[in-house]
Amino acid sequence: MKNITVSVPEDVYRAARMWAAEHDTSVSALVGEYLGSLARGGGGGGEFERLEAQQRRIQAEIQSFSVGRHPGREDVHERAVR
Repeated sequence: MKNITVSVPEDVYRAARMWAAEHDTSVSALVGEYLGSLARGGGGGGEFERLEAQQRRIQAEIQSFSVGRHPGREDVHERAVR
């Protein structure tokens, strides 16, 4: 295991430390995971790629989409008066 020194703006470090604490990990582990994903050719941002793939899967499952009948001007104003 190698130790490295990284300099980041104070607000970035503070936000990363808070995120890490909320997710029961450390800033060091986050940096290590990110660098590992780069080394594996993942380009970093593993969560983004995971969500993007999930979105593609869900969109592929949608056979058709219909918004139904659009309410007319009278319908919209009538609802507002009630």
